[in-house]
Amino acid sequence: MANEYADHTTMRSALGRVRGLGSAKGGTDHWWMQRITSAALLPLTLWFALAAASLAGASYAETVAWIGRPWNAVLLLATIGLTFHHIAAGMQVVLEDYVNQEWAKMAAILAVKAICWLLALASALAVLRIAV
Repeated sequence: MANEYADHTTMRSALGRVRGLGSAKGGTDHWWMQRITSAALLPLTLWFALAAASLAGASYAETVAWIGRPWNAVLLLATIGLTFHHIAAGMQVVLEDYVNQEWAKMAAILAVKAICWLLALASALAVLRIAV
């Protein structure tokens, strides 16, 4: 009886016993990063949509000259980086929520991150080849 009583009593609070366990481990950072990237992408996407609309009907040379301007190149690189980071983080949340088998979940997350990295690098390289 004495051991059973000792097993159920502790000096730690309920919060102290659960701290560091469960989904609260790293979810806050992920949640904030999603909010920050979405807030940053709002004006960048608006800028990109307006810029693309203004380039409608422009020649290839005019479009390349527009991309080659330093301010446009920087904004394009920021849009590319934030977009692919936001996509990878969003897809990770979806995969974590809906894929049940751990190996399939990890494989899918790694595949999405690899694809996003490759597409972001290819896009950034295209902008840099024109701008530099």
